[in-house]
Amino acid sequence: MPNPGQGKVALVTGSGKRRVGNVVARRLADRGYAVALHYRRSADEAQETVDELTAEGARARAFGANVADEADVKRLFAEVAGEFGRLDVLVAVAAVWEPKPLESVTADDVRRQFEVNTLGTFLCCQRAGLLMVEQPEGGAIVTIGDWATVRPYPGYAAYFPSKGAIPTLTRCLAVELARRNPRIRVNCILPGPVMLPEDLPEEERHEAMAGTLLHRLGSPENIAHAVVFLVENDFVTGVCLPVDGGRTIAGG
Repeated sequence: MPNPGQGKVALVTGSGKRRVGNVVARRLADRGYAVALHYRRSADEAQETVDELTAEGARARAFGANVADEADVKRLFAEVAGEFGRLDVLVAVAAVWEPKPLESVTADDVRRQFEVNTLGTFLCCQRAGLLMVEQPEGGAIVTIGDWATVRPYPGYAAYFPSKGAIPTLTRCLAVELARRNPRIRVNCILPGPVMLPEDLPEEERHEAMAGTLLHRLGSPENIAHAVVFLVENDFVTGVCLPVDGGRTIAGG
């Protein structure tokens, strides 16, 4: 039985570094998708992943771009379409996550978070959607929000507003693109503690784990599984799916 992604193409933004996007790209390659890995500064790491996937028999290539730059995004999608001939899946993972006390947050801090997290996601989804409109088969787009936009914690006053826009963006594009091609679906994943920073203090790491209903941390694989579900279930669109071990509803 052929893999579900056989003959299809997926672009995963923010997949150069060995973090969530990279795991998502690898999982889609395992499902038979040809994979375009996007990076901003991690060219060497992205190419290492391409080499590994190619050695395993997958088709893959790395593409560099600044997702906050409209012209660069247009170039990125033109290059992906030129290389692979189509685009069936976009997973918009690229983001910045920068803590800072409220007293120190500047307009430039807020602007940077919105430019990468919100505008960058929008521009990539827009270009992907317009490519998919022209394909009879349509396509699937998955955005990445954050569980904590509904229950934010201190230190991320610039970050959370930028991620809080992602669910609205997702629903808006689900409506817009389905009106142009009803075989296009747009969904969102709201990750919980699946890959904490290596330098996070042990006390904060314990708090994140204890704050879930399952009393444990998740992993990037949990996000990758959710991506596959949203990509391959063709009757789900406009949905925001928490993958957070129940942290959203766990209370304080």
